[in-house]
Amino acid sequence: MNQGITLYGITNCDTVRRARAWLTEQQVAVHFHDFNKRGVPEERLDHWLTTVGWEKLVNRQGSTWRKLQPQAQAVVRESFSARSLMLSQPSVIKRPVVEWDAQHVTVGFDAADWATRI
Repeated sequence: MNQGITLYGITNCDTVRRARAWLTEQQVAVHFHDFNKRGVPEERLDHWLTTVGWEKLVNRQGSTWRKLQPQAQAVVRESFSARSLMLSQPSVIKRPVVEWDAQHVTVGFDAADWATRI
């Protein structure tokens, strides 16, 4: 069993709930970091931006993005502006973000991919 896995998200997100249930079924212990309760850790966000890129992290299909004014959406064109948006609106981050170890980060839930990681 892997140690040190951290799953980031929000508790009321359906995808996060499915991901956590799947990990529990696989008997994988994870640390859960709730953005709503603990905020977005800036140093981790910087790591994610470097590892997976801002385009993958910003959920342009989600309700938080759709509720933004068109001007606010138009400003998000690179890592710096995306970072600022994600810190101010954590729900715009595609979920879950999983840190499998120091180098490996995934965004979203993919049971087949995750099975190869545990």
